[in-house]
Amino acid sequence: MIEIRKGQAPAPLTRAEFSVRFKASFIDPAFRAEDSSIARLEEIAWQAHNEYRKSPFTQKAGPGYSDPDYDLSSEWIATKQRIDAAQLRWADPASPSRVLLVCGSARNDGTCPGEMSKTFRLLGIAREILEQAGIQPDVLDLSLLSSEYGRTIHPCKGCVSTAMPLCNWPCSCYPNHALDQINDWMAEIYERWTAAHAVIIVSPVYWYQSPSPLKLMIDRLVCADGGNPDPTSTSGKNASKAKELEMAGWDYPQHLAGRVYGLIIHGDVAGIEGSRRALSDWLDWMGFIDAGVQARLDRFIGYYEPYATSHDSLDQDEPVQEEARNVARAVAKAVVELRAGRLQAVQPNLSRPRPK
Repeated sequence: MIEIRKGQAPAPLTRAEFSVRFKASFIDPAFRAEDSSIARLEEIAWQAHNEYRKSPFTQKAGPGYSDPDYDLSSEWIATKQRIDAAQLRWADPASPSRVLLVCGSARNDGTCPGEMSKTFRLLGIAREILEQAGIQPDVLDLSLLSSEYGRTIHPCKGCVSTAMPLCNWPCSCYPNHALDQINDWMAEIYERWTAAHAVIIVSPVYWYQSPSPLKLMIDRLVCADGGNPDPTSTSGKNASKAKELEMAGWDYPQHLAGRVYGLIIHGDVAGIEGSRRALSDWLDWMGFIDAGVQARLDRFIGYYEPYATSHDSLDQDEPVQEEARNVARAVAKAVVELRAGRLQAVQPNLSRPRPK
């Protein structure tokens, strides 16, 4: 048996520290009239935390799982059912072609910056081309994480690094009601990635890398590449069972492979090539198919010019606007080829000697 290494987890919260953290959500003086009600809710929340009631609603896994009698989270089962339905729509030749347009910027005019992002404008340019091509666009604006109440993508907990079968498709780490890790947007995002025939990621560069909202989503998509669709096979989060499964031979299923992608990466000083290359490498690894060299765009907008006039710089840079249109045109063409069976036909069907 492989040793399970221990020793990093923090000590459990004390009742007093839990109280401080719970009450932080009710600091507004308007809540003072309900202090007694808040105290009663706090006691319920403490019991849920202390007893680690991660999933208050469960049901038997049922047919199709290795342990049909295992109690699975009802919320997880609902997400899995929506993903399975989305996969059927994706595979249905009579369904409309769909492209997921991901806005990777954290900026929009509904929050502190007070101004929309150039990323969103470039996404809009690509969207127009897709609509003209008769393709159904689905805009996933990740800036909503910074501007909408209760909108959250929780961080990946790295289950895969203990053993790949411990990472479930879709992710079963959230929601975790015992830790108040709720409202996880990824439950919806998994479904939208699954339903898409192609994905176009439009993103700025933040400190040489992808913005944090985009990186949060990327990390949580690890379960799409090798994730275990059957949590009962590891009795939930049983690390020993997961290690045994991996060592017996894990097939690393690529749940989103075969979709098309395009990229529009922009910056103003440095980092665009590295960011675009990292995103390309990630999507290639997941089994996505790039739509050609013109679909992998990285460009400076207002190179070393003031931030204050960056939108004006985009207005004046008509070539980069046209290049953004070309990304969408290339993706639209690739989607047609994909759904006709011609794009995958030219892809070599090779097994990986060292899958991971």
